[in-house]
Amino acid sequence: MPPRAHPDTGPHPDPPARLARRPLPLLAEAGPWLRVHRRDRDPLFFGRTGLHRFDAPEGEYGVLYAAADAHGAFVETFGRTGGERLVTTSGLAAQALARIEAARPLRLVDLAGPGLARLGADARLTTGSYRVAQRWALALWRHPDAPDGLLYRCRHDPSRHAVAVFDRAAEALRAVPVGALADPEQAPLLADVLATYGFGLLDDLPGRA
Repeated sequence: MPPRAHPDTGPHPDPPARLARRPLPLLAEAGPWLRVHRRDRDPLFFGRTGLHRFDAPEGEYGVLYAAADAHGAFVETFGRTGGERLVTTSGLAAQALARIEAARPLRLVDLAGPGLARLGADARLTTGSYRVAQRWALALWRHPDAPDGLLYRCRHDPSRHAVAVFDRAAEALRAVPVGALADPEQAPLLADVLATYGFGLLDDLPGRA
């Protein structure tokens, strides 16, 4: 008889039916956070595409993603599993950096620490199936505690924290442009980020050697 699979080795389970009856593990966080965004988009962009980990499954709400620091913002944007560890100058230049500030502390569900265990969840929620994570995000959004968003660990660097903010908190946020990682004044920061994650930089902008 083959050995039984341990329940923690498969996909993360869906949110329990009684989740709405449990008090949520909420943290009060005021930021600021850093966000990498396309230059042709407002930095305060609450997506409803369903393509990202904590997006609404059917567009029930919008989500803004940001990280606690530039390293987390970079690796959440450019990090990938396998393939070349390379970014281009033009790719960096197409993205801008913004500091996301909150007028009040946001009430965020703790998915980065002991809150996972209190919810009956584990780290697979932030590293495994997007569809399962989206069903959890929807259940947390619908919870009577009405959280402003989620605090979690970056998938490609669990030592860094990131946030997924629901659009119900949009009026509390403002974005302050801080340039781009490709800007000359950001060269020391970019060098540190690239060295930290083992990325090479290909300068492909016209007129630059």
